[in-house]
Amino acid sequence: VIGANPLHALFPHNPAHCSPYSPSSRLFLNVLYLDVEAVSEFNECDSARRCVASVELQNKVTALRASELVQYAEVAKLKFSILQLLYQHFRQRHLHIRSERGVRFQEYQKNSGQALRRHALFEALQEHLYQSDAAIWGWIVWPQKYKNPEARAVKKFEREQKEEIELYEYLQWNAELQLAQVGQCAWDTRIGIGLYQDLALSVDSGGAEAWANQHQFALAASLGCPPDDFNLLGQEWGLPPYIPDRLINAAYAPFIATLRYSMRCSGALRIDHVMGLMRLFWIPRGMTPLEGAYVLYPFEDLLALLALESQRNRCMIIGEDLGTVPDIVRESLARMGVLSYKLLYFEKNSDGSFKRPQDYLQQALASITTHDLPTFTGYWAGQDLHLRDNLGLFPSDEVRERSYAEREKDRVRLLQALQREGLLHPGEIAGASSNNEMTTALTKAIHIYLGRTPSQIMAINLEDVFGQLAQNNLPGTVDEHPNWRRKLNIDLEDWLQDSRVTSIADALNSEGRVRAG
Repeated sequence: VIGANPLHALFPHNPAHCSPYSPSSRLFLNVLYLDVEAVSEFNECDSARRCVASVELQNKVTALRASELVQYAEVAKLKFSILQLLYQHFRQRHLHIRSERGVRFQEYQKNSGQALRRHALFEALQEHLYQSDAAIWGWIVWPQKYKNPEARAVKKFEREQKEEIELYEYLQWNAELQLAQVGQCAWDTRIGIGLYQDLALSVDSGGAEAWANQHQFALAASLGCPPDDFNLLGQEWGLPPYIPDRLINAAYAPFIATLRYSMRCSGALRIDHVMGLMRLFWIPRGMTPLEGAYVLYPFEDLLALLALESQRNRCMIIGEDLGTVPDIVRESLARMGVLSYKLLYFEKNSDGSFKRPQDYLQQALASITTHDLPTFTGYWAGQDLHLRDNLGLFPSDEVRERSYAEREKDRVRLLQALQREGLLHPGEIAGASSNNEMTTALTKAIHIYLGRTPSQIMAINLEDVFGQLAQNNLPGTVDEHPNWRRKLNIDLEDWLQDSRVTSIADALNSEGRVRAG
C-alpha cells in the first residue's frame, strides 16, 4: 500500500487550519493538494506558465521548500494565484465554446448534484465574508441570514456570484481527476493493494458539510475521548457527532455517501476511531472530557453497510481500534473481515513484555507508531514525555514520574525482545542503551521484528526510517506544537538513494515482506 492521511476538503480561506482530521467536508477533497502544473489548462495558458517561470515566484518556491515547516498560507497563496488563472482560461477556452473538456466538466457538475453546489457555495460565501471580517472562521459565526442554505440571502448570493462558486467546482473537479489518476497508477503498476486512504471520524462544526446538513449533526456537542494513558486529561476534538435517530431516518444516506466517496480510488480504507460504529463519546458544549458520556449507534446496521460498500468498491477495510474498545466491536469487525490496527508500542503481554512477532494478529495492519504518537526515535529518547512535561499536559507529578519510569522499562523490554529474536548482538544493545539514542542497528532491527509478524499488512513510517525525532501531531495541543506542519528530512526523489531505505527494504525482502519489484 501507499498510505495517506485524510485527503478531505479543508478550508481554502484559512490554510493554517491544516489538521486533516478536522475537515470542512469528507465528501470532497483538499484542493491545496492539486499539482498545478498537471492541470490540463496549464499547458494552454501562457499567463500561468509565465507566472510560474518568473524569477519572483521561483524564488518564493525555493524559500518555501527550504523552510523547516510547511508554510501553508504562503503555499496556498502561490497555488491559488495560478489556479485562478487556469480557471479563467478554462472558462474562455472550454466552457464558452462547450469544448469536449468543457462538456465533461458540466457533466461532472450535473452528476455531483446539490452536494457539489452547496460545497462550492459554502466556500465562496466563506471567502466573501472572511474578506470583510477576518474573525469569521465558519458558518456558525456567519450573519444569521446566511446560516440556512435555503435562505433568500443565500439564493441571492448564488445568483450573483456564479463565477466565484464555479471556481470551487472547477478545483474539485481537477482534484478528483488527479486522485483518480493516482489510484489508477497504483493499480496499473501492480504495487499490491494500491492507495490506502484514511477516513476522519467527523467534520469541523464550522465547515461546509455541517452547514449543508445541519439537521444530521448534534451541533451542541463535540466528539472526544475520556482520559487514557497517552491523553491523561482526555480530548475534545471539536467535531459534531451524527444524531443516531436522524441517521436511521435518512436510511443511512450520509454514512453511505461518505464511504463511497472515500473508497472510489482506493484499494484500502482506514476507518479512524472505528469504535464509533458502535458508540461515540459526546462532550456537551462548554464542558470537559471528564463530563462526557458515550452514546450508542446502530452498530449492526453500520457494520453491514460498511461490508456492502467494501465489496461494491473492492476496498479493504482497516479499523483503527486502539485504546479501550469493547470486545463485541473487535469480535464483530473480525467476523466481517475488517483488519485490526496493531502498534508496536501497545502490543504487550500481561507482564509488560513485548509480544513476540508470531503472536501478532494475522488479520491486522502492524506498524511501529502512528501520527498521534511519537516517532520511534522520539519514543526511544522520551521526547514525547519531555514535550508533555514542558507543556503541562501531565495531570500530576505522580503521573509524570510514573510515565518516565514506565518508558525506561519499555526500552529494556524492547531490547530484550529484539535480542530474543536474534536481531541485536550485545554490542548493538549496548549502543542502543547509551543515552537512549537511536542507532542504525536498532532502527533496522525493529523493522525486521515487525516484518516477522503474520499480520496481513506492515506499514512503515518514513519518519522512523529517517530517524526523525518530532512527532507529526501532539493531541491536546493547538498552537503549542506545530501539528501537521512537519516535513520529512529527505525529499521523495532521493529515497531510493538513501542507504537507510534500501537497507530496511532489503532486510524486509529477505523476510518475505516486500513484493518483488
